[in-house]
Amino acid sequence: MGKMFIRRINKKYNGKVHTTTYLAESYRDKDGKVRHRHISNISKWPKEMIDAFQKLLKGEEIVTLSDLNFSQGKSFGAIKVISQMAKRIGITQALGNTRQAKLALIQIAGRIITQGSRHYLAKEWQQHQAIEKVFKVVKFNQNDLYANLSWLAENQRKIEQKIFNFRNKEKTIKQIFLYDVTSSYLEGEHNELGDYGYNRDKKKGKKQIVIGLMTDVDGYPVTVEVFKGNTSDTKTVSNQLKKLKSTFSVEKVIFVGDKGMIKTAQIDELLSAEYKWDYVTSITKKEINSLLDKNIIQMELFEDKLIEIEQNDIRYILRRNPVRKQEIRNNRDDKINKIVKLIEQQNQYLSEHKRSKPDVALRRVTEKISTLKLSKILSCQLSDRTLSYEIDQEALKETEKLDGCYVIKTNVAKKDLDKETAHSRYKDLAQVEYAFRTLKTTLENIRPVYVRTEENTRGHVFVASLAYMIVKYISDATRELGYSKKFIFETLDKINYLQYDYQDKKIEIIPEFLAEQSKILEKLSIKLK
Repeated sequence: MGKMFIRRINKKYNGKVHTTTYLAESYRDKDGKVRHRHISNISKWPKEMIDAFQKLLKGEEIVTLSDLNFSQGKSFGAIKVISQMAKRIGITQALGNTRQAKLALIQIAGRIITQGSRHYLAKEWQQHQAIEKVFKVVKFNQNDLYANLSWLAENQRKIEQKIFNFRNKEKTIKQIFLYDVTSSYLEGEHNELGDYGYNRDKKKGKKQIVIGLMTDVDGYPVTVEVFKGNTSDTKTVSNQLKKLKSTFSVEKVIFVGDKGMIKTAQIDELLSAEYKWDYVTSITKKEINSLLDKNIIQMELFEDKLIEIEQNDIRYILRRNPVRKQEIRNNRDDKINKIVKLIEQQNQYLSEHKRSKPDVALRRVTEKISTLKLSKILSCQLSDRTLSYEIDQEALKETEKLDGCYVIKTNVAKKDLDKETAHSRYKDLAQVEYAFRTLKTTLENIRPVYVRTEENTRGHVFVASLAYMIVKYISDATRELGYSKKFIFETLDKINYLQYDYQDKKIEIIPEFLAEQSKILEKLSIKLK
């Protein structure tokens, strides 16, 4: 290792000379030539500290990096990036500059980086992150964080409104909003919003909350709301429409939701004098069959390409997805094979156990047929202690008729939304589903929910929603790198200060970045030095 020295580089800009000061090191390359490399930009150090450090480096006793006995300081890379991204997309401005606002940013960063409890954030995580330097918060405990959840819940509408206004300058154009709901299970029995309902997490015996998430057309959250765990999907829609009008002051809306979300009552509300808004949704198989029976549409219209039929100012956009068609048929064949295998197993058991009851075996198979929803096409019979099955070919043909078929329904005029765009916007609901998966199972990790009060529950979910906005922005910006979200934040979190003590002063140096860290920062157009 070569000697360290202070290097100053002067550049003239707008008629003024600007000096950048580096801690540099001399070294020999593989050809023996002496070269220089920068270790850290120390321009922001106080002048007297730089001068003292320069004298120190010129002395006889301490001349190399190893002699200075550097130690690893606190991590700052990930929280600094999160802080800058929060400002770039309007979260910081919406939160404000109070202590509560800064604690909210800490909770958002903690949700992305560690997903630990508030106790962990206040104890261990706080000790290893440069929180005071990045967020300007000296100290906090878990009670402060719980109180902050209540503050977030109380101010959620105002914060969401400010973020929306930051991202949307023009409200007079017709804007598209995507909406879906999910559920998240709870730990314990005492959450004030917890109840038993349709459980999407497959967690039997656990109470849950229902979460409604509305995003813009780019997939960024506009608003998130928590409902009691037994709230049906359709009953959440009215709240979202009211928020669009009162909180976000949107004048023209195309509301996009799936067939389980937008039904007759919701369409009536959208079309009412209060809103006069448009919608894009899909229809059920029962409704498709009704259109077929009325000859409004015909089976031969279902092709891979989009076909459009219009009646009474309602547009029906038809398609048969060949990939989905094959997937459905493969899935059905697998289910039938399971029944056949079960019948073979039961017949073998009946043959080997003469005292076993054949009626019990028949009941097992029949129940399995019902569970797999094959009752319309497959039946099981018992004769002389032997089970057999029969497939109703006509019923099977009728069931297969709509495999891979779907119909999108909208009242938006063609001049405002062509069939390709309407189809694409409906398919964009996958972005909301992706957001839910991310929120529930990856970095932001809503579940399981341990908080109890209604306010803390709402605040907890809101933190995860804000965290998702930042994660999405960073993921979108760095997509070309092919890195996973987890790798990105783990890599950034490994950026630590180098520090040493000099004359009772703690001096911190930003080290050189690893190649992956530099690539991520470059894609984000961020400079940490």
